Amino acid sequence: MIRPALILARKDLTLLCLRGNGLSQALLLGLLLIFIFSLARGLAELFSAQTAATVFWVSTLFCQVLIFNALYALEEDNGQRQVLLLIPAPVQSIWLGKALAGLALLLAAQAVFVPAVLIFLDQGLEGRTEWAPGLLILADLGLAAAGSLLGAIAQGRAAKESLLSLILFPLLLPLLLAAIRLGAGILSEPPAQEDLASWFRILIGFDCLFAAAGLVLFPFIYNAQE
Repeated sequence: MIRPALILARKDLTLLCLRGNGLSQALLLGLLLIFIFSLARGLAELFSAQTAATVFWVSTLFCQVLIFNALYALEEDNGQRQVLLLIPAPVQSIWLGKALAGLALLLAAQAVFVPAVLIFLDQGLEGRTEWAPGLLILADLGLAAAGSLLGAIAQGRAAKESLLSLILFPLLLPLLLAAIRLGAGILSEPPAQEDLASWFRILIGFDCLFAAAGLVLFPFIYNAQE
C-alpha cells in the first residue's frame, strides 16, 4: 500500500504544481483571511497570541478544504476514477496517497502563513519555538487524514445529496483547540507542563483516530461515489 500511495502522491503534486491553480487558490484564501483579520485591529490594539494562533489555524483549515478538493478533482475532471480503482493495490492507498500529497501542500502553505501572521498580526516568537515542528506535523497529520476523507466525500454524483462532509468540521474541533493552545504557547507564554502533555496527547489521539477512520471508511466512501 505504501509504494502505490507514494507514486500517487508524487503524481498529484506534479500535476498541481504544473497547473498552478490548486495551491495558489488555497494560499490566496488563507492570506486573505489573515489580512482581513488584521484590518479588524484598532490602531493601538494588539492581537493576543491566542487570537493570532486561531487565525493561523482557521486559515489552514480553509486551505485544507481547497487543497483536497483540488486533489480529488484531478481524476474527476478527467473521468479517471476507475483507473485508480483498478490499480493492483488496496483502495486505501488512494486515501493515503492523497493524504500525503495534501500534507506536503499544507506544510508549504503554512510556510507562507507563518510570516504573514507574524507581520500582519504583529506577533513575535517569544514562547517555546522548539514545539513548532512537532506541533505542525502532528496537527497537519490529522488534518490530512480527515481532509482526504472529506475530499472523497465532496466528489462524485452523491456529493450534492450528502451532508457527510459537514460532519467532519465539528469532529476537528478538539484537534484545532489543541493546535491553537500550543500555537499560542509558541507566540507567548507556554501552558503548564501538565496541560502541555494533555494537548499533545489530544493531537496524537486524533491523528490515530482519523487514520483508523480513513483506513476503514475510505473504500465504502470512494466506491459509493460511482
